[in-house]
Amino acid sequence: MDDKVVTVDDQIVAELTIPENVAKELLLVSNSSSLETALEKLIELSKEEGGRLDLSSKNVVTTVLRLCQSLSSFSYRYLLLLSLKVLRNLCAGEIRNQNEFLQQRGVEIVVDVIMSVGLTPDPDCMIVRVGLQLLGNYSVGGGERQCDVWYQLFPHKFLKIARVRSQEICDPLCMVIYTCCDGTDGLLTDLCSEQGLPILIEILRTASAVGLKEVWLKLLLSKLCIEGSNISLIFFKLHSYPSVENNGVVTHVADQFVIEQPYLLSILSEILNERVEHIVVSHDFARSIFGILKSASGVVDFSIRGKSDLPVGSAPIDVLGYSLTILRDICASDHLSRSKEESSKDVVDVLVSSGLIEFLLNLLRDLEPPTTIRKAMKQDQIKEGTISSSFRCCPYQGFRRDIVAILGNCAYRRRHAQDEIRDKNGILLLLQQCVIDEDNPFLREWGVWCVRNLLEGNAENQGAITDLELQGTVDVPELVRLGLRVEVDPITRRTKLVNAS
Repeated sequence: MDDKVVTVDDQIVAELTIPENVAKELLLVSNSSSLETALEKLIELSKEEGGRLDLSSKNVVTTVLRLCQSLSSFSYRYLLLLSLKVLRNLCAGEIRNQNEFLQQRGVEIVVDVIMSVGLTPDPDCMIVRVGLQLLGNYSVGGGERQCDVWYQLFPHKFLKIARVRSQEICDPLCMVIYTCCDGTDGLLTDLCSEQGLPILIEILRTASAVGLKEVWLKLLLSKLCIEGSNISLIFFKLHSYPSVENNGVVTHVADQFVIEQPYLLSILSEILNERVEHIVVSHDFARSIFGILKSASGVVDFSIRGKSDLPVGSAPIDVLGYSLTILRDICASDHLSRSKEESSKDVVDVLVSSGLIEFLLNLLRDLEPPTTIRKAMKQDQIKEGTISSSFRCCPYQGFRRDIVAILGNCAYRRRHAQDEIRDKNGILLLLQQCVIDEDNPFLREWGVWCVRNLLEGNAENQGAITDLELQGTVDVPELVRLGLRVEVDPITRRTKLVNAS
């Protein structure tokens, strides 16, 4: 091949060796006098659907791929970056450009660029980022294109890229993996295999380190964890210590959690909070989150009252809290079912039948009274700022509120849940939550919502409140308006609400 001196913004790079026809074709198709200007014009032209269609008839994909193969020197990274941007735009939804990219072994060429130029000891994040965006656009074409990308990168090259702690790289990496796996069950299976799990773990470690919560990561985790059955597998794989299971509760030898675990749960919590009406929650996901909640409750120190909302910076407490917020949002809907086979028993019923209500009532029963009640009680009954050995503190602000919210959501138009709460002596306990609590913003609102759901259409629960007896009470303004008073048991020193009439 002949060599040609090509101008780059009027500066001559004599050692840049490019096949002569490549340079000529790019200059001609863009009506430019320099290679850099040609690539910049092609980037702009390919941003529009009409431009991509027009360029698809001019073999631009083939020409730019040949250019990429000629730009292997570190000295010409900028030209290489421009070339990748052209290809990225051309493959965005234009099937003819995608077909040409496939025929010219474009994935192999781009992956070679990413690995040899982008992933040096000092990674060029922009080259890797644009290269991955290109592969993501191409794999959206589905079928053969998905497999073309997957088997060029899985597992070792994906893993190497995932280990780069960069938000700019992690986000498009999630895009590539998601678009490859979308609608392809076999590739999802690969991703959750012994070979694929390390890739997910490194992605989560990177995301946690750089604070990534972008849409592609959320889409990937939603498919794998919320709609799928992989949350426990991924969650406990993040922990480097061995785990043991006892009665469905998984604990670790190190009896602690690592920071990536609450980070994963925080993302899943955000997904549910944002799209709870549009996501099909699997039964496995719900049961696994309940299991994680039980594991965390056995690790958290409840002797210290939390001073802030989530996240507090303590992995066990944050795992506990995000597990509760996830369960709250799952239980906020009564029609989340994974498949037709599961439609006879929705995901909330699965949680209730697994013992969720009893577990939450026990957590709530062990807590010290809300601040309004503590302040209203006599000083010789409880000293403000201390805690009896029989009581637990809220480990973060909102802990009590989140428990009440889940119970209220479970009781919404579910007679069996309403009855279970009554049968387990939970009505008085929940009435006690209809107060202001400085440690639990909006506790009163959630408490009233919970009691309303307990009473709606349930004569037995309504009768249980009517039959309350008075035995020495403490006035609390919020409760007086509801016709209730706080009663203190003279033996246990515990409080409950009774009918004030």
